[in-house]
Amino acid sequence: MPEAHDEEVGRRLFQIHKEKAVEVALEKIRRKMPSEWKSFTSTDIDVLKHILGEAWVCIKRSDWEGISFAKLTQKDLQVIIEIANQVSSKEKPEKIAVDEVCSAIITKE
Repeated sequence: MPEAHDEEVGRRLFQIHKEKAVEVALEKIRRKMPSEWKSFTSTDIDVLKHILGEAWVCIKRSDWEGISFAKLTQKDLQVIIEIANQVSSKEKPEKIAVDEVCSAIITKE
């Protein structure tokens, strides 16, 4: 029984770390472009959070920490959001979308 509990705690801890990493990344973006940030809808921000969270899962933590999220432009974010929307509409498999997002954000280092 304790083993199952430990696994659940581990999964929850992983989820918390992922959410925190995404929030830190989004805060860096918001600070860099406060007026442009207001142009994004809550739905845009939700899909951006989701796809960045999936990217966080696939990127080494040391690489994630080295990404300059503040260098992302409004156009970069629109592209990332469009990629995420393609997953939602089943136009693109999530794995391919996550790989594309990882490539897009890593090149901003």
